[in-house]
Amino acid sequence: MVNASIQSGRKVAISGRSMVNVINVATELGYLDIPENVLLDIDHIDKYPANRITIITTGSQGEAMSALTRMASSDHRKVDIVPGDTVIISATPIPGNEKLVSRVINQLFKKGADVIYEALADVHVSGHAYQEELKLLQALIKPKFFVPVHGEYRHLIQHAQIAEKMGVAKENIFIADNGTVMEFTKDTGKITGTVMAGRVLVDGLGVGDVGNIVLRDRKHLSQDGLIVVVVTLSKESGLVVAGPDIISRGFVYVRESEDLMEQARSVIKEALVSCEEKKITEWGTIKTYIKDNLKEYIYQKTKRNPMILPIIMEI
Repeated sequence: MVNASIQSGRKVAISGRSMVNVINVATELGYLDIPENVLLDIDHIDKYPANRITIITTGSQGEAMSALTRMASSDHRKVDIVPGDTVIISATPIPGNEKLVSRVINQLFKKGADVIYEALADVHVSGHAYQEELKLLQALIKPKFFVPVHGEYRHLIQHAQIAEKMGVAKENIFIADNGTVMEFTKDTGKITGTVMAGRVLVDGLGVGDVGNIVLRDRKHLSQDGLIVVVVTLSKESGLVVAGPDIISRGFVYVRESEDLMEQARSVIKEALVSCEEKKITEWGTIKTYIKDNLKEYIYQKTKRNPMILPIIMEI
């Protein structure tokens, strides 16, 4: 890209933090030689005609905060895509990213750009090794132990099968998930356990304290809403003194669903009567009765499963 830009008399600007880092490291190590008069700060591109600028940018996978995505959505502070621009996407969408990449391509076309991508021209060579290259590495290195990394589980299995065909003992090949702990000595290798690995969630001042159960509850609340049932029981007799009162949040608008709420109260009362008849006084069991009966009724009437939170008070 740099050589083509030099030949056509263009300046080269770099956009995207990771791209800037890659260019800097490649230059320091001598793999990339960009003449000083060619490299241009992204802040100064307005000083040159558009047809004398090449921008090398991040965002080939349609990442939401990447430079190319922000350019496509007119959200980039320094670069605007205008009719007549040519955008070459030299990448293959990672499985699962197809929709994101397609969205960016569509937005670029809407802005009048001429977009060249893999489906239209041979503008990308895979950065992943092919089977014969993997076999060549196995033949050169002759590993005693082998741990395939990178890719989906099916890719790891296929890579392991190649290693086995190349002579690595099956018991010395380890398929590891994120967080798998392995221990190797000169003569032995084994999986010894697991540690927590993956995303660390930041929520407010808490780091990593939001677990799967909390996320599941939040997802449930966001999709189906919440119903709070408040019942007041007598401390002496265990009978219902007040309620049941129903509070709905994100489920239905109560004033427009009075019949549903009234029927729901009747269902809860029947559950409480059933508990009285069976001499059930343990709060946890009463709450379960309320939750199960109300859940069944609401699903029959609305085909929804809101989170049901029974609250019992004693006086």
